Amino acid sequence: MRTLGGTFLALLLQAEDAGLPEGSGFDIVTLIRDAPLLSKVVLASLALLSIVSWAIILYKLLSFQRSARHSSSFLDVFRRSNKFSEVQAVCKSLGDSPLVGLFQAGYAELTAQLRQSGQGGDPATQPAGGTARPTLKSLAAVDRALLRASGVELNKLESQIPFLASTASIAPFIGLFGTVWGIIAAFVSIGASGSTNLAVVAPGIAEALVATAAGLVAAIPAVYAYNHLSNRVKLFASEMDDFAMEFLNIAERNFT
Repeated sequence: MRTLGGTFLALLLQAEDAGLPEGSGFDIVTLIRDAPLLSKVVLASLALLSIVSWAIILYKLLSFQRSARHSSSFLDVFRRSNKFSEVQAVCKSLGDSPLVGLFQAGYAELTAQLRQSGQGGDPATQPAGGTARPTLKSLAAVDRALLRASGVELNKLESQIPFLASTASIAPFIGLFGTVWGIIAAFVSIGASGSTNLAVVAPGIAEALVATAAGLVAAIPAVYAYNHLSNRVKLFASEMDDFAMEFLNIAERNFT
């Protein structure tokens, strides 16, 4: 404890002897301006990653909000309609919902099977009275069409989200690289000047640590946004699974 106290007291005395002006503030702009070229490149790279990450975050949040709103409206129409053709008519206006892609894939497969069996016309959830009951050749084919469409919609939902995971992973390391390089440059400068005065050491170390701070600033929002958006994608996937089962139940009741 005495050794640590003595070291700390010596550093304070060095700071006083350096003649630093009282009340000198922390100027991040000056540190960046005076940083070596490589440190500036590192900071520029981190700034670019951060800007792109925030653009993706805002875009996906707005997109998911719109998709959730359209899905709610689509489900309401789907459950109130007696004919699939009526649901198909509103698909264009609710195209941001991933459920629309599933419905259109299932509807197209139903229509194709009914036409091949000579039962043309639009599939209905409840056949009109007095008409022959339409039958499907393969309910499994409808299931496969829904499964394929679900994969396509999931890929759309997950697009650009992996960039956030990459930013969260590599930004701290880029910042650490800038810090290590800055510290090396600071020690080289100390060796050239032949002085260990705190006024000589501190600016170089501070410039080096800016890169680590910038890496964390870029990584932390990316980590949070990635986890949040990934959870939203899981909820959409669960909703699509429920809709696919509901669609298959209707098809099985009315067309088999």
